[in-house]
Amino acid sequence: MSKRRALDRRINMSTSNQSKNTTTATTWAGRILSGLTILMLTLDSVMKILQLAPAVEGTAKLGFPPDSLLTLGLLELGCVLLYAYRRTAMIGAVLLTGYLGGAIATHFRLGDPMMTHVLFPTYVATFAWGGLYLRDARLRGLVSAA
Repeated sequence: MSKRRALDRRINMSTSNQSKNTTTATTWAGRILSGLTILMLTLDSVMKILQLAPAVEGTAKLGFPPDSLLTLGLLELGCVLLYAYRRTAMIGAVLLTGYLGGAIATHFRLGDPMMTHVLFPTYVATFAWGGLYLRDARLRGLVSAA
């Protein structure tokens, strides 16, 4: 049996075992974490798309031109929509992680306070991945198989 097939088999076995052990509370905790992530990032992206004053000021402070707001907002909203849809949630989480990594780098470059500005996108990414982990048996199976 090839290594790839053996890994797939372990993931499937682990996923089926864990789905039996997953409680309703775990699933709902994942949905709540994911919902908070979706709500927060949707609000942020809509503020950018509508070019509201706080978004324009914040983006200018970070060194981005005001005409980049629409692009950033649409990009963020696209990632959030992928994350919100169950079938594409993992790719959405990966893309959101990249987007939030850019925010970390931007704040770090400007010398913003570590705990409140630089690490805030890390907290959001932790909510996103934590929510996905709790609500998706495939991800739990993948993590436990590794």
